[in-house]
Amino acid sequence: MPPTDAAPTADIHALIARRSAGHSLPREFHTEAAIYRAEMERIFRRGWLFIGHACEIPRAGDYFLYEIDDDSIIVIRAADCRIHALYNTCRHRGSIICTQATGNVARLVCPYHQWSYGHDGELLSCGAMPDDFDKHTHALAHAAVEEVGGLLFLNLADTPSDFAPARQTLEPQLRPHGLNRAKVAFQIEYDVRANWKLVWENNRECLHCPVGHPQYVRANFDVASADDPRTARRIAARSAECSTRWRALGMNVDYGEAGLYPFPDGRWYRATRTPLAEGFVTESVDGQPAAPLMGDFREYDMGTLRLSTLPNFWNHSSSDHSVSTRLTPAGTALTKAQVTWLVHEDAVEGVDYHLDRLLPFWKLTSEQDWALCENNQRGVNSSRYQPGPYSTKKEYNVARFVEWYLNEMS
Repeated sequence: MPPTDAAPTADIHALIARRSAGHSLPREFHTEAAIYRAEMERIFRRGWLFIGHACEIPRAGDYFLYEIDDDSIIVIRAADCRIHALYNTCRHRGSIICTQATGNVARLVCPYHQWSYGHDGELLSCGAMPDDFDKHTHALAHAAVEEVGGLLFLNLADTPSDFAPARQTLEPQLRPHGLNRAKVAFQIEYDVRANWKLVWENNRECLHCPVGHPQYVRANFDVASADDPRTARRIAARSAECSTRWRALGMNVDYGEAGLYPFPDGRWYRATRTPLAEGFVTESVDGQPAAPLMGDFREYDMGTLRLSTLPNFWNHSSSDHSVSTRLTPAGTALTKAQVTWLVHEDAVEGVDYHLDRLLPFWKLTSEQDWALCENNQRGVNSSRYQPGPYSTKKEYNVARFVEWYLNEMS
């Protein structure tokens, strides 16, 4: 579908102008198709999108598809180990080439007229074309793809923004977790019937956590009130103890009040390591190990590495497993959410880890959030919905996300 970026510009600017600072977005931002189209062009076709993990395609010829708006992208590993992102549309008459979501192929062969391509997208054969036909000018279209610490990011822009600053922040924090030496233990796809921004806002605050996430709150400090002197002292003592121990092990420690880091300096990426509550060495329901240690770790009590990248990714990585959430908008009130659990590449299911111990913490937390987001969407759809004020104590990261979003849209 061609860009429709220009059509809603005046309306978007008018909506932004009449929004009250410190309040939630006007209804139209969560319900109007023209806004959704503008978001695709101004945010999702310009920014770096998390698409998956390098360990999902370990061998030459392994691929998975990433679907965004009208585009299907083949993410494939070549024989030289390089990863390519290729538009899944044949240069002959445009047919989809890969019809399965994942697979392994020696060549990419169009099922329509059997044009075939290498893993790098170069055209290899094209029956019925003249002898002087220039194959090189008919390679598959490429998109920019970057790997950092085992995570894969895609950019659909003709001139992508520089990925190096994000790499500089993310790579040192990811390195000890060894996600490039991991495997997928479990992956699940959800259809969340809510606008993607409502899902993001939900992730940016824990005001809802005491009631909404009984498992999560036992492990994390997010909901602890630093206004209470005893609680503040307990958090400070735990943080100081962990910081001293982690630095002695060569860990890069970067955190403040647990879980409350904003995206600094207007960046689209964020990484922070925070301690877990006393008695918890990993994010499992009982706080005890759920799988073998990953990466470079030699002990379990290493807190949780929290990564977020706008507009579509967050991750919590403990010492023994990692959980990634990928969001993909699929309409004004539908978000595709993929949640993936990683463990050490040599871990054996049923021997080294069991899904009934590994999954519940984040599966329950995710599904609790999806229900809250869907309720939020239903309420925003109401003709009587009016934007409400954010809590300056508990929802300031939501306000920061909204300011980032409005800046991108304007």
